[in-house]
Amino acid sequence: MSQIKLGIPKGSLEQATIQLFAQAGWEIRASSRNYFPTIDDPEIRCALVRAQEMGTYVASGVLDLGLTGLDWILETGADVEEVCELVYSKSSDQPARWVLVVPQDSPVQRVEDLEGKRVATELVQFTRRYLAERGVNASVEFSWGATEGKAAEGLVDAIVEITETGSTIRAHGLRIVTELLRTHTRLIANRGALADPWKRAKIDQLALLLQAALNARHKVVLSMNVPSGSLDTVVGMLPSLHAPTVNHLYDRAWVAVETVVDSRQVRDLIPRLRAAGAEGILEYALRKIVP
Repeated sequence: MSQIKLGIPKGSLEQATIQLFAQAGWEIRASSRNYFPTIDDPEIRCALVRAQEMGTYVASGVLDLGLTGLDWILETGADVEEVCELVYSKSSDQPARWVLVVPQDSPVQRVEDLEGKRVATELVQFTRRYLAERGVNASVEFSWGATEGKAAEGLVDAIVEITETGSTIRAHGLRIVTELLRTHTRLIANRGALADPWKRAKIDQLALLLQAALNARHKVVLSMNVPSGSLDTVVGMLPSLHAPTVNHLYDRAWVAVETVVDSRQVRDLIPRLRAAGAEGILEYALRKIVP
């Protein structure tokens, strides 16, 4: 049987990735004692790989497919094909940002002020290129961790660190000078795998359903019965992908209305719909939306 080799990012994105695959229709079971999770699809074989290394393994053909951030693709310069962008993270749907960070009292106010300074980061090659493109000569060294502490204790002049909200940075008494890069997870593929018709079809299936699962996040279906005389008022309140679905009930004085809305709008919509005459309002969670 033909198989594709799929890399699951080990570490902070591991559980979020497994949950995304579950919503897309694949159950992955990982064990702390095993680097090869099981998956309920005989056409896929999984391996846990650090996101930092994913591009290298996919580019070399050790893996056919993997999930990693744009940041690590740029850092390694891996020659891979980006199949699609998957906007999700371990804690939110906000983009992760690589930012230049300094102590609050640092004289550094802009990138150019790093001339002759020391910078610590995990994203060494990208940072070196970023500074070189701006004509800044600084020493960029690899950080093995606890990077914020190095800036807070004055071990280096600045750091380039990843953040979503900036709360950890502020908690260390540091400030953000500027943003260098926004990154989301990418589904990347080996170019040779994409040239194989069977593997290409399987990769396309995965990409379609993973994106469909993400499209459904924060979306719900609202279904309700509406007096025919209030239909225009109710429809005017409802956002939808195209237009609400409207069907007449057996009692011709009423219609059934159904639409897809952002879940964050529901708490405001339901009282307004009720006041406009809607009854039997139901809310359904969605698993996938395929455009």
